[in-house]
Amino acid sequence: MESLPTCAIFVSDMTNIIHLARLAQGKAAQSPHQTALRYRDYKVSQWKSIDWQHFDRISAIAAAALLEQGVAPEERIGIFSQNKPECLFCETAAYALRAVAVPLYATSTTAQIEYIIKDAAIQVIFVGEQYQYDRAFEALQGDCGLRQIVIFDPEVRLHRNDQSSVYFNRFLNIGSLSGRQQEVETLREACSDEDLANILYTSGTTGNPKGVMLYHGNFRAIFEAMNLKLEGIIGKNQSSMSFLPMTHILEKAWAYYCLENDIRVDINLRPTDIQMTIKEARPCMMCSVPRFWEKVYAGIQDALAGYGPFMQKVMHYALNIGKRYNIDYQRNGKKAPWLLDLRYRLVSLTVFSKIKKTVGIENGVLFPTAGAKLSDEVCLFMRSIGIPICYGYGLTESTATVACFDRYHWKVGSVGTLIEGLQARIDENGEILLKGPTITPGYYHQPQANEESFTSDGFFRTGDAGYFDEEGHLFLTDRLKDLFKTSNGKYIVPQNIETALSNDRYIEEAVIVGDQRKFVSALIIPDYHEIPKLLEKLGISDLSADDMAACLRDPRVHHFFEDRIRLVQKDMAGFEQIRRFVLLPEKFSMEKGELTNTLKTKRKVIYEHYIDQINQMYEL
Repeated sequence: MESLPTCAIFVSDMTNIIHLARLAQGKAAQSPHQTALRYRDYKVSQWKSIDWQHFDRISAIAAAALLEQGVAPEERIGIFSQNKPECLFCETAAYALRAVAVPLYATSTTAQIEYIIKDAAIQVIFVGEQYQYDRAFEALQGDCGLRQIVIFDPEVRLHRNDQSSVYFNRFLNIGSLSGRQQEVETLREACSDEDLANILYTSGTTGNPKGVMLYHGNFRAIFEAMNLKLEGIIGKNQSSMSFLPMTHILEKAWAYYCLENDIRVDINLRPTDIQMTIKEARPCMMCSVPRFWEKVYAGIQDALAGYGPFMQKVMHYALNIGKRYNIDYQRNGKKAPWLLDLRYRLVSLTVFSKIKKTVGIENGVLFPTAGAKLSDEVCLFMRSIGIPICYGYGLTESTATVACFDRYHWKVGSVGTLIEGLQARIDENGEILLKGPTITPGYYHQPQANEESFTSDGFFRTGDAGYFDEEGHLFLTDRLKDLFKTSNGKYIVPQNIETALSNDRYIEEAVIVGDQRKFVSALIIPDYHEIPKLLEKLGISDLSADDMAACLRDPRVHHFFEDRIRLVQKDMAGFEQIRRFVLLPEKFSMEKGELTNTLKTKRKVIYEHYIDQINQMYEL
């Protein structure tokens, strides 16, 4: 069997952190009946609890069943599912065997999972529901090396010629009857920080995904760093909603961090249900990408626009009080004057609390957000009304967090300050370089990529450009691979323009065009839900929103969007402003290869798919 490389840099003084292989076992010994997880049972529309005793028992039985399947230390298992408690049971079972868990995004295609199954040599894969089972079964018919599918959802329908797949309950029966529990315990006792925990495949916006190797020492280091960063903010008996896919490093690391710190994790099964589940669970914390908060902001602004003049003035007054209290004083660690403090308490109780309750976040303690640019406007608004967004920056290769807001002294426009123990420097091209105990030792089976990704003295090349101010706040300027230059020699940062556009209530998404072109243009996905109201607003009665393509071609609609875009870009430099644009009647999709599993746009693919529309924008 091939030996895996080891991670060279670890922090040793972290005795308060439980190794993930022993997490459930240790918590069950301390507090067997404490709720570790909750999940929504859709059959009865209720949230059900799982205590540590149950968590530990299922994880141990699953580990014994994996032994029966021939899974040995350093071998890889796949987890191809939406967020479910079973994902954590099986992942910690793999950890106990010193095996490696490889999560796959629940929305992956057959071709995508075949690539990962082959690359990681996965023989056993756990699947969630029908979609994941169907894709895995298709892969099983090929020559990818997969030999066993284990199905979480008992309602999944097996293919008629499937003689090898088993449901999770049957899989657990195999483990219960195996008599191999002592072997599990022996392997678990031998677990160390030098064991490989996960291979996490990156989105692959510019090619095939690469498997990022993360060791248990990487997780231990990030947990300790976050303990220092979040001291005084988080505590026991709090809850966190698991909303992002657990395949995403931010959600994975955060979920385990919460469990380490006795914070209950409520698991959201279906991302599209988050508006319902967040109101049912009303969490203290939740990781998300900026787009979530942009939609919340747009919804709030839409509601405010419907208020009468009196309520508009009340809201304006409340926001001014909130900004002075939270931004001018609290952000700088200063005590607010007694009169401002009194006014803030009043508007918080009468205005801001209603907004938070409407969203479902009135118990908010911390809402980490990363993965894309968060607009300053959204950040300031949320913080002003007392929603504790914690903006940050990280990568899969850094075990999530590189930098994030501190409790006080954060700066608008920055992604916060570095976590403890991480070294960073900026090279001559402006690229951010990192080194420390949370950084991956490299990519799985990718020697050339590893050589290209690390400097001679061991710093990881992030591919992101930025700078530090004199107080150590990190500011991102652009993604080096996305930066482009117009034919007039002007450098354009597309993310900044795209983020500004997507904050508009009528624009769902935008992709900027302009590399080696004479001006900037855009492919725009409108918010299709707003189009019927827009037609009514513009007095257009001869068009129906059922024919979206016709609506978006209409000059009256085009002129409306032209005015919205001009307003959004009024403070941008002339060379950054969009001269022409196309309104698209269909969203970008993963099925067409235009989006990654984390919903990042694949620019090259989109440019290829819409080359005709792009060329038309540049015709004289």
